[in-house]
Amino acid sequence: MRILVANDDGYLAPGLAALVNACRGLAEVDVVAPEQNASGTSNSLTLNRPLSVYSATNGFRYVNGTPSDCVHVALTGLLDQRPDLVVSGINHGANMGDDTLYSGTVAAAMEGFLFGIPSIAFSQVDKGWHHLEAATALARSIIQQVLAGLPGRATPFLLNVNIPNRGDVSDVPRVVTRLGRRHASKAVIRQTSPHGDALYWIGPAGDAREAGPGTDFFATAAGQVSITPLQIDLTDHAALPGWQQWVGVAPSGAGVQS
Repeated sequence: MRILVANDDGYLAPGLAALVNACRGLAEVDVVAPEQNASGTSNSLTLNRPLSVYSATNGFRYVNGTPSDCVHVALTGLLDQRPDLVVSGINHGANMGDDTLYSGTVAAAMEGFLFGIPSIAFSQVDKGWHHLEAATALARSIIQQVLAGLPGRATPFLLNVNIPNRGDVSDVPRVVTRLGRRHASKAVIRQTSPHGDALYWIGPAGDAREAGPGTDFFATAAGQVSITPLQIDLTDHAALPGWQQWVGVAPSGAGVQS
């Protein structure tokens, strides 16, 4: 068995080392991570320049690109053997609700899923790396269960796991959830450069808007581990009939020649 480990916080992040430790002894481990923090880069691939791969003193390999770059390069030429599982994280902060659309952590796992490999994204709910050892043990337990096989799961899957920062997190319930929703992001923070130019920082994420029972927000607020199965299909299937009818209705004046 082989596991590919990536992240979005960079190859020096404590969460990456923790996730590698969680995989040790379960399979052969390859690490390919970004050179720098690449949080919020979503599924972006670097297409306007070549990428370089470097080796760190601890054996990790790192890429001067995005999390998706790391997994893409690993799976399409860097690795000699295809991994059986791709894991990403452990992220410095939660990836829940709308955050998953922006998350480089989730994107790295999603890249593995796009290549037909079971993949898991791991995040700690709060920043600060508090109780990281406990999160490591929890991640290891989930990885062990996945490697042991899930009945009826013949196709690849993509899981998004959010872990509360608790020392006893291995003992709390694990809940299968759906994504919640957030309010819109807060206003940008404007500053002025020494040269008088306007600078803008993206504002903090909004508060949870849909955080009721069954959501990832609700589970983690209760101190539980949230496990959300994700899919790639963004199609609004329920709206298809309405849009098909709309397309079939010619606009007023259509077909009239002057």
